[in-house]
Amino acid sequence: MYGTRVLVSKKNDCKNCYKCIRYCPIKAIKFSDNQASIVEDECILCGKCYTVCPQSAKEIRNDVDKVKEMLAKKEDVFASIAPSFVANYENMNITAVENALKKLGFKGAEETAVGATIVKKEYDRMVNEGEKEIIISSCCHSVNTLIQKYYPEAMPYLADIKSPMQAHCEKIKREHEGAKTVFIGPCISKKDEADKYPDIVDAVLTFKEFDEWLVEEGIELCECEDKVAGGKTRLFPTTTGILKSMDCDSKDYTYIAIDGIDNCIAALEDIKNGEMKNCFIEMSACAGSCINGPVMSKNSEKLVKNTLAVNRYAPEDDFDVASPSTASLKKNISFVGVRKNMPGSKAIEEILHRMGKTRPEQELNCGSCGYDTCREKAVAVLQGKANLEMCMPYLKDKAESFSDTIIGNTPNGILVLNEDFEVQQINAAAKSIMNIKSSDDVLGNPVVRILDPSKFMQVLSSGRDIRNEKVYLADYNKYVEETIIYDKSYHIIIGIMRDVTESELEHEKRIEDAHNTVEITDKVIDKQMRVVQEIASLLGETTAETKIALTKLKENLTNE
Repeated sequence: MYGTRVLVSKKNDCKNCYKCIRYCPIKAIKFSDNQASIVEDECILCGKCYTVCPQSAKEIRNDVDKVKEMLAKKEDVFASIAPSFVANYENMNITAVENALKKLGFKGAEETAVGATIVKKEYDRMVNEGEKEIIISSCCHSVNTLIQKYYPEAMPYLADIKSPMQAHCEKIKREHEGAKTVFIGPCISKKDEADKYPDIVDAVLTFKEFDEWLVEEGIELCECEDKVAGGKTRLFPTTTGILKSMDCDSKDYTYIAIDGIDNCIAALEDIKNGEMKNCFIEMSACAGSCINGPVMSKNSEKLVKNTLAVNRYAPEDDFDVASPSTASLKKNISFVGVRKNMPGSKAIEEILHRMGKTRPEQELNCGSCGYDTCREKAVAVLQGKANLEMCMPYLKDKAESFSDTIIGNTPNGILVLNEDFEVQQINAAAKSIMNIKSSDDVLGNPVVRILDPSKFMQVLSSGRDIRNEKVYLADYNKYVEETIIYDKSYHIIIGIMRDVTESELEHEKRIEDAHNTVEITDKVIDKQMRVVQEIASLLGETTAETKIALTKLKENLTNE
């Protein structure tokens, strides 16, 4: 569906909340064109962005069709089931899961915990032989990737042993010549691990993919008697599960379990700084380990319940499984590294200034953009992973400044009241109309101190706005066209006054001039009529025409 990429962002589903950036422990997210996307080279596939995205804008590569293709070729396909399945499928055992998989066409299924038995024996050997000063478990592919990309100092301490998934799938292939193997579990990064070691694991499905496939085929998991004798490595998917499965006999080592990627990073920082010695460290990227994996399709976030389910399913004895040679279990884990251009302090300061942060106290470090500090955000901007508009205080100040500029410079008077008819805001134009020297003289006070509140009360009670109504403000000798609007969502009443005093006075002057002209015209007509009467005999019909013309002139002036 998406080539080799395991985790991708779906275009147009992102709503610019920056939640994925906030939760990504190594900030492997790029934001551009109003879209958050995963930076593949930096990502460790912990799945944090997938689980926290409120819009489900992150999508995992679906490999069901790949497995269906194997089955269609009549190949012997075996499933390796992550031991966290007992937490995901309540009251189900490995026999029940295998029965469902056989209905889908699988040849058989086993627990990955069988491979975990092989791996934990190697961990015990490494501890007993004192192979490394510090030993970090290598079961979690996200932890391995974190070290490979970001902590070269910890590389010598990472156990170069194959994961339980790899050890188990190799065992299946040794026992069944030509078989294909499919791992099914709660992890995203296992898909990437399988891609990197294609000769061992042929495909990886998440529990969610498995569930959807069962629904598609109309197959249900059914409770049944368990026909498989288990082992204590079924504890592997819980925090301290690896340690509980090991002997931990050597007194030369301290045994530590660390879960959650942030805690893993903190521990790796300690190792980097030389603050940890002589210890075996069980590391898992997920808080609570694999039973809280990003693709646990059921019972998610029920950590205690999930732990109890695993503990009940794990006996005290080991699986009866022969261990291959140590050499065959070695895994080459090479340093990958991440190339990042780190800008200088001058460039960072310039970006901060562009975000309106010219002084240290303006660097709020609020985290709304997804980055812990303003300086981290500035670095991300310079690296092309973020933009200035991701800063909420910056956008708020910019919007307020823009709004204030418009309100402050508009020629219309603007008055904002609350529902108690108290003045909340007044602009310069309104103060000029009402001869108010300072905003402080009216803010918080009843509007009745400066204006008749009846119109505002009318709009609030009726819910009907008043638009462009001409009003004479007698107290200020001003004419205004008044618009009053009630905003129910913000519980405010907005009054907008356009000062039309000048045009109104001009209009009155024109009326007065016209009236004066009419009076003069009347006098002229009377005088003319007297003259006309005197010379009527000489003018004849011209007298009537003159009267008509003068009367029309009078009417026109009156209409003016």
